[in-house]
Amino acid sequence: MLTVVLRAQTVIEADTQLVSRLLSEARHLPATTNLELHFARQFLGRPYVAHTLEVNREEQLVVNTRQLDCTTLVENVAALTLCARRHLYTVRDFMNALVQLRYRDGRLDGYASRLHYFTDWIRDNERRQLVTEQQAPVPPFTALQTIDVSYMSRHPQAYRALREQPALVPLIKATEDSLRGLQYRYIPKQQVRNTPEMRQAVHDGDIIAITCNKAGLDIAHLGFAVWRADGLHLLNASQLHKRVVEEPMTLGEYLSKHPSHTGIRIVRINNNP
Repeated sequence: MLTVVLRAQTVIEADTQLVSRLLSEARHLPATTNLELHFARQFLGRPYVAHTLEVNREEQLVVNTRQLDCTTLVENVAALTLCARRHLYTVRDFMNALVQLRYRDGRLDGYASRLHYFTDWIRDNERRQLVTEQQAPVPPFTALQTIDVSYMSRHPQAYRALREQPALVPLIKATEDSLRGLQYRYIPKQQVRNTPEMRQAVHDGDIIAITCNKAGLDIAHLGFAVWRADGLHLLNASQLHKRVVEEPMTLGEYLSKHPSHTGIRIVRINNNP
């Protein structure tokens, strides 16, 4: 595993205790365990809280397993999964994995090094062979998303760091410019049904990234895939439910209730990272 030097961090004892326990227990899990869903379910019921990474004026690694939004749920679960697959079981290993996932090239180098847009997160982590985006078969991956992100640079007042440090805005815009025009295949929401093709394309524990048509954004929400008898469900940190839940409705029903949601991209954490 790549060693990451952590210059600064924000982590409290409750987080280190939970991470230590989960990784210790992971040593004894059956080899057939779906690690993504196993770890994601350890967070069920935890409160949804937005902006938990925006607590320091200067960028630091923030570890918060007590309060989660959709992105930090995905990152915490992915970091635990990577550690378990690598047979690395310390809190320091977890923090190293979190840095690798959250920051460009796996290096914490200020606010602009954080992978704010999930397309950037996917692209950077795929390049370093930590995850793989699924874009086949066709069907169900029949739609094409062309990236056109600009929300952060056009709404700097919505982000504490950009409000307080305007010099960061051009750095964020440079990242947006580097993403603009990239294209990715996704499953349109009309095809998110309980079919053999969908069950082949989407696996339990895959990261689901919900695409959207909101101006300047690429992804509206994140969660994990859970197949049940009635179809595909979403395990997510829910702003509506105010906690981490497995949605009682199917993902197809969930998407139909959100006019701005257009479909789903699928990202799989690699088995041998």
